[in-house]
Amino acid sequence: MNRRAKEKKRKSFTPKMQAKLLLVFCVIIIALIALIGRLVYLNRKDGEKYAKRVLSQQTYTSSTIPYRRGSILDRKGTVLAASQKVYHLILDVKYMLKEKEDNLEPTITALVDTYDSLSRKELMEIVKTKPESQYVKLLKNLTYDQMTAMKNKIEEKDSHIKGVWFEEDYIRSYPYDSLASHVIGFTASGNVGTWGIEQYYNEELNGTNGREYGYIDSELNLERHIKPAVNGNTIITTIDASVQGIVQKHVDAFNEEYGSKNIGVLIMNPNNGEIYAMVSNKAYDLNNPTDLSSFYTKKEIEGMTEDDKLEALNKIWRNFTINDAWEPGSTFKPITVAAALEEGLISADDTFFCDGYEKVGGYTIKCSNRAGHGTITLQEALMKSCNDALMQIAAKEGKKLFYNYQTFFGFGEKVGIDLPGEANGILMPKKDRVDSALATNSFGQNFTSTMVQVAAAYSSLINGGYFYQPHVAKEIINDQGATVKTFDKNLIRKTVSKETSNFIKEAMFQTVEAGTAKHAQVPGYTVGGKTGTAEKLPRADKTYIVSFIGNVPADNPEIVIYVVIDEAQNVIKQADSSLATKLTSQILAEVLPFLEIYPSHDDVFTDTEGGTGSNSNRDSESTANGASSGNNSNEEENSEENNDSLTNQSNEGNNTESGQESETNSGEAGTGTEEGAETSDESYPDVLSGLGEETEE
Repeated sequence: MNRRAKEKKRKSFTPKMQAKLLLVFCVIIIALIALIGRLVYLNRKDGEKYAKRVLSQQTYTSSTIPYRRGSILDRKGTVLAASQKVYHLILDVKYMLKEKEDNLEPTITALVDTYDSLSRKELMEIVKTKPESQYVKLLKNLTYDQMTAMKNKIEEKDSHIKGVWFEEDYIRSYPYDSLASHVIGFTASGNVGTWGIEQYYNEELNGTNGREYGYIDSELNLERHIKPAVNGNTIITTIDASVQGIVQKHVDAFNEEYGSKNIGVLIMNPNNGEIYAMVSNKAYDLNNPTDLSSFYTKKEIEGMTEDDKLEALNKIWRNFTINDAWEPGSTFKPITVAAALEEGLISADDTFFCDGYEKVGGYTIKCSNRAGHGTITLQEALMKSCNDALMQIAAKEGKKLFYNYQTFFGFGEKVGIDLPGEANGILMPKKDRVDSALATNSFGQNFTSTMVQVAAAYSSLINGGYFYQPHVAKEIINDQGATVKTFDKNLIRKTVSKETSNFIKEAMFQTVEAGTAKHAQVPGYTVGGKTGTAEKLPRADKTYIVSFIGNVPADNPEIVIYVVIDEAQNVIKQADSSLATKLTSQILAEVLPFLEIYPSHDDVFTDTEGGTGSNSNRDSESTANGASSGNNSNEEENSEENNDSLTNQSNEGNNTESGQESETNSGEAGTGTEEGAETSDESYPDVLSGLGEETEE
């Protein structure tokens, strides 16, 4: 009995044994799960690396699958830049020679018959010198039709054409050649954006290359592993191609008739900062950006060194509207007035007496009208571009308040437009902010700014006081057309009150209707704006920049236009602001319908506070204090034609024109393409140099 009991006991499967078995089973299951998990992890993380390692031990081929760089479109979907697919003809000599007698001759014959640029002699030389090569690029940038001509022969039944295949690639093309060239920019080798949107949004436009790996086994079967490419995103811009083309046409016509060193034209929406058109002198061919033949004669090009050519190209590529800074001149005057109105230092009903000059800091600073404007209203101070009144206003503000407002309106710093190379401009250093400097700064002299700075600041004056950041990108979409990012209006700050804005709008309207900017009028439209004339450095050269900044409609602006002409050629007088106002009128007359801004049926300007103004021309010149209206007749056309603003008292009777705005930058383009490149001359001029002794009180 004892023996049977022991045998029975030995054969029983105790709970303890069951637990141990379950534990072992669980450990094995966990180990298997961990192993599977590790394999999955390694495959996802390093699968490509291990695949390469395996393939490296076999005969394999590897080729890049290129991504397509994103397109650049205008606001209406017109393609401004795109990447077109092309094909490179590749010959795998080793594969072709695997069965030499059957494959060599048919393959060589097919290549020579299909492509005239290939010769049998050259191909046989390649076969002889590179028998083990699996990648010989025979032709580049073939079109689809050129590619299919050969591909069809390869796919024919019983064909012995072997070792021929095509590699896909993309080349950048610009359908409209030079349209908006300074805004778009171009690409260098390797899809590297250069200047413009191509550079600023380079990372968004670029994608990621794919890769195709393949190995050939002993039976010549090709096994492939493919990692697809990721295409770049497309940029939809705020630019209107039709408006851009019209502006460029008028700029070209002006240069053909007169000529200039530079012309900049900027059209933007003051209510959201969108740029509709941005023209910087003569455009260059985006499809051939290094071609100098449109700008220089053959003889001039032949005489250039490589450094000379590079410098010339950088001048051509440079965007005058954002890369160069100069003294804004009288286009700054509305800002001086707006600051004083905001601080309650003056009111819209104030009057000022202009006797033709102001004595400030021991210097006599003259007005545009030598005889003086007499007693004028605040509105007339802007209409007649009176330097005397502006100096009186600036004196009320004082240096600290004036310079605070100057920076508050965005001067002296980048506005942050989404284009490379924006300049800061240069403000008066604190140590030089003496009374005479404040006086000249009040009418836009002795500090510099860019076109985009002035346009943004002016827009805030006439849109109710909202300073929006200018921008050229409207939306980014991916390869499937889904929206990646939208660029809504970006409000930077509130600059002025509605009441101040309404006053400035009315004053700008009157300036075009009856003041210094009459030539900017467009039949059927209400136009507001301000002229400017700046004398460049060195003063002795007597070279000028003339400008006009305006808005349409005058009472409820939908666009702001800024036109700057740098050193007009073949004109009677270079310091003639009507050159800018006439060009503005011509552009607006053709552009406004394209922007769906139509003539008003009501020819009366009405501001939101109840003020009105007739659309007919009227003579608003003051004859107070015995001042004859005839004294101001010349000033209506070119009230800002002044040169040296600070004059020794002993020279007060001289005929040299004074009060003129000037430029601290020479206007020469720099040679760098880096973002943030500014004008070449960053030194600040001595405001008081060469002006003689201080005047006696």
